[in-house]
Amino acid sequence: MENFAAPARPIVASMVAAAAAAPDRAVAFQGAPGANSHVAVSEAFPDALPLPCFSFDDAIEAVKTGAADRAMIPIENSLHGRVADIHFLLPESGLVITGEHFLPIRHALMGTGTRDDVREAMSHPQALGQCRHWLKAHDIRPVSYPDTAGAAAMVAEQGAPGVAALAPPAAAQIYGLNLLATDIADADHNMTRFVVLARGGKPAVGDGPWMTTFIFEVKNVPAALYKALGGFATNGVNMTKLESYQRGGTFAATDFYCDIEGKPGDENVDRALEELGFQTKWVRVLGTYRQARKRG
Repeated sequence: MENFAAPARPIVASMVAAAAAAPDRAVAFQGAPGANSHVAVSEAFPDALPLPCFSFDDAIEAVKTGAADRAMIPIENSLHGRVADIHFLLPESGLVITGEHFLPIRHALMGTGTRDDVREAMSHPQALGQCRHWLKAHDIRPVSYPDTAGAAAMVAEQGAPGVAALAPPAAAQIYGLNLLATDIADADHNMTRFVVLARGGKPAVGDGPWMTTFIFEVKNVPAALYKALGGFATNGVNMTKLESYQRGGTFAATDFYCDIEGKPGDENVDRALEELGFQTKWVRVLGTYRQARKRG
């Protein structure tokens, strides 16, 4: 809790105490109260007890230890791409993806002075990246901080008119800051996709449409990826996301993170995953869950 700026600590302490009294209702998120992840939890689970955590590791650990029933973690943004480290944290967590949520992002500039005073803007690297053209146009230098609302709390603690925060508009009221500018993202279609993580998932039964997320490692042979993905094309399985990343500080092996429409148990999905298993070193399903938003 000491990692949070002083203005956030009493609020965090109250939320932590409420979650500790009813961990089965707690949903962990990364960031200070008022962060976009906090907003996402409140939208997706109106009756839940949001549990603020300073880092993604802390939020995942809260679920693993039973301090929270679930965690809601941002995984990608429509303007700035994937959230750093998530592709490494998800497989290592041992948790299962049980749902997704899409949150429109509205960034605001807030501080203790006026907009003309501002020379630096503090926020999460994702938020800074989503507003980089606006910041450059106003000659404001970006300063990285672990989360958006936490930056607002830090700006309130420092009280320097030249330093502002990029955060959801509600954070200004929470931390007593002046709202200096609103809707400053570089595009109107700014959207973040969150995934819900839990210790175990329920069987994918009932109405869909369904999504399945998995990771795999290709063999070190020519056309390895082409061969690995062939089964999805021949079996008519729609792949909505495919990203590569390196593990273990080596460039010798490439892992891939993948989303497809459908679920294990569907005949075409089973055939495609069987072919994938034959063509790769290993495959691991991270979760099957209902789509929160229709693809395509």
